[in-house]
Amino acid sequence: MVLCESDCSLSRAEARRDAAKVALINSLFNELPCRRITKEFIIESVQEAVSSTSGTLNDADDPSTSIGAYHYMLESNMGKTMLEFQELMIVFQLLHWNGSLKALRETKCSRQEVISYYSQYNLDERMRSHMALDWLMKEQEIPGIISQELQVALRELEEARKAGQELRFYKEKKEILGLALSQLYSDSATTSSNDDCMSLVLRGYR
Repeated sequence: MVLCESDCSLSRAEARRDAAKVALINSLFNELPCRRITKEFIIESVQEAVSSTSGTLNDADDPSTSIGAYHYMLESNMGKTMLEFQELMIVFQLLHWNGSLKALRETKCSRQEVISYYSQYNLDERMRSHMALDWLMKEQEIPGIISQELQVALRELEEARKAGQELRFYKEKKEILGLALSQLYSDSATTSSNDDCMSLVLRGYR
């Protein structure tokens, strides 16, 4: 048992060191000019997107298409670092995941408007809290959905980790759902406490 605990501690320490190395490498890449979005990079990226889909280069000028939206996002972030752009892409992945993009489309918002709006914000606690609130609203319609989604997110995170894939999107899903679940339990506890107090008060009148 002692050996197991020692091995686990060693694994955690190694994981922390590896994470620190990755953070350092990313910070160095972030400072290199070649890691910034340039006109040349945009052209190459759009061409790669076209070749990997059934679209055409003409789609790049049409924001209503996926390639056009991608092109517009790149153009809107000219000069920013790859890491900054990656964060924006993760934001839109999360918005797609929680249904916000679909809701915005139903309000007739154009893709340019949505991209321009969310390009102004960072993926911070404020945005996570807003997304957690979205899931709390879903929970009212479909009880248990937060727990179900959290289980899926944890499984996806583990699979991505084993496959050596980028983990940020899955970690953000876990964080947002964790916030929502925490708030849900907090509200339930408060409601239960209020019910207990009301019960005691009513007993006093009997």
